[in-house]
Amino acid sequence: METRLVITLRPHRPAAGAVTDLSKRKRKLSDPLPAERPAKHRRGGLAGAGAPGGAEAAAEDAEPAEPESPDQCLSLLPWDRFSAWLHCVCVVGFDLELGQAVEVIYPPHSKLTDKEKTNICYLSFPDSNSGCLGDTQFCFRFRRSPGRKVSLCCFLDQLDRDLPVYLKKDSAYYYGYVYFRQVRDKSLKRGYFQKSLVLISKLPYVHLFRTMLKQIAPEYFEKSEAFLEAVCSDIDHWPPPVPGKVLQLPIMGLIMKVRTPALADAQISMALPTVHEVDLFRCFCPVFFHIQMLWELVLLGEPLVVMAPSPAESSETVLALVSCISPLKYCSDFRPYFTIHDSEFKEYTTRTQAPPSVILGVTNPFFAKTLQHWPHIIRIGDIKLPGEVPKQVKVKKLKNLKTLDSKPGVYTSYKPYLNKDEEIVKQLQKGVQQKRPTEAQSVILRRYFLELTESFIIPLERYVASLMPLQKCISPWKSPPQLRQFCQDDFMKTLEKAGPQLTSGLKGDWIGLYRHFLKSPNFDGWFRSRQKEMTQKLEALHLEALCNENLVFWSQKHTEVETVDLVLKLKNKLLQADREHLPVKTDTLKKLQTHINDIILALPDDLQDILLKTGTT
Repeated sequence: METRLVITLRPHRPAAGAVTDLSKRKRKLSDPLPAERPAKHRRGGLAGAGAPGGAEAAAEDAEPAEPESPDQCLSLLPWDRFSAWLHCVCVVGFDLELGQAVEVIYPPHSKLTDKEKTNICYLSFPDSNSGCLGDTQFCFRFRRSPGRKVSLCCFLDQLDRDLPVYLKKDSAYYYGYVYFRQVRDKSLKRGYFQKSLVLISKLPYVHLFRTMLKQIAPEYFEKSEAFLEAVCSDIDHWPPPVPGKVLQLPIMGLIMKVRTPALADAQISMALPTVHEVDLFRCFCPVFFHIQMLWELVLLGEPLVVMAPSPAESSETVLALVSCISPLKYCSDFRPYFTIHDSEFKEYTTRTQAPPSVILGVTNPFFAKTLQHWPHIIRIGDIKLPGEVPKQVKVKKLKNLKTLDSKPGVYTSYKPYLNKDEEIVKQLQKGVQQKRPTEAQSVILRRYFLELTESFIIPLERYVASLMPLQKCISPWKSPPQLRQFCQDDFMKTLEKAGPQLTSGLKGDWIGLYRHFLKSPNFDGWFRSRQKEMTQKLEALHLEALCNENLVFWSQKHTEVETVDLVLKLKNKLLQADREHLPVKTDTLKKLQTHINDIILALPDDLQDILLKTGTT
């Protein structure tokens, strides 16, 4: 179940004698961050920690090691702590000759390719037609340049495994969190001060970084570089983002109290603000009569365009759409803010092939014509706090969408598989009439989406669990058995007695919805993840079976060649368990290592020397 993640801010009181002068507390931003670190620095203490969740059977035998506490991370290299949260901080300004340009990158050793810098430049400024005077916050997402090494340490990979699937990092993408300021300034030739402070991160913690920017950006625009160096220094003292732990993150005199969700969390109060979620009801309010249809479109990975008046509205709406199928992970691409300068512009707007499975958020009127051939378009106006009951708006035909100024609504010819749930609409309407807080409305809407998604996915989970071989089929002397193949027809037969009707009262063509879903990228991503979990579980059970055998007695009954072969295979098993983070108890690994040592000690001295050195690196 989904877990809430709370952020609280309180003043940070420095310890007695602590230096508070910015010029004195700046750290050296030239401190190197080596591209290749020795293994002893990379591994931390989490190499053999617990397994990813999701497979019920795997969870039973998993015994995750405790992640490193902040005090245990003191041996990390300079900027390792910073890198656990952010890749870098950029300042993007406007140059009369060059246009948008990256003025500053912190820390200076952070690497961005020219293509990545260009994307950041154009995505960090609203389109000229947006007319964003004052301060604006939004986010974007862009592809990392291919061929670049992933620099995460092993202990960060471990932390990622313990997160819910919808919060896991995607190493192919970066998020950009923007605080843009545009104010009149007669001293400048252009007549306006235009600048963006941008946080580049692999983490999808939208609300956390939005809150952080709201605290630091206004002060940065007043104090400039010395302040930003001090901010980076603060972040480099943060503990790593350990799932499930309450963390205190000091930032320029304040402390943000944060708890990131963990895979094994039970459900906590749904009324708390979160680090990764947007205000769901506020985003869907302009089109909330169609929320169930939008849920289907996102579930099926259909191409969707959100046309909005500003990057703030487009990015929040796209993020709301992606989150509406939680706890399922949206496995296709999504761009909260997309411009005509984006490096994938031609790829996503071509008419020579069908639109790809992607959700785009746009603000430029040019897209109304360029993306007119897309099958599903959401047009929204300014998102405001709902003070009155929205009017019932019918789904509009695509031919009626001619410009970005067209009336708000959903433009599509899609016919939903499920009958409309009138109860949720009435409940939300009643909330507006009674002036229920938008946070409470979002809780109701999120719970509705969660229950709808779970009703849909439970039959699939149940069927996929049946593909797992029985434990009695696992023999220590044979390779682990394979999972049975997923058969669509067999799955469909299970729906008659164990379908979504057991947990949902919605009527409609559930069979048709499942058939469509099984062809979607979201099913492919979900099934690959479950397949990996169950395969790892089988490997773990195979290790358990080996440990329960008297391997020393077996070696005494076989030749030296067979015994050496067994030792090498067992060593490979241990390396695999460490490399793939198999859900194996620590005691099991220790017991297997003891078996290996006992077998080796029973062999001649020359073989002992060779085997003790083999497979240790």
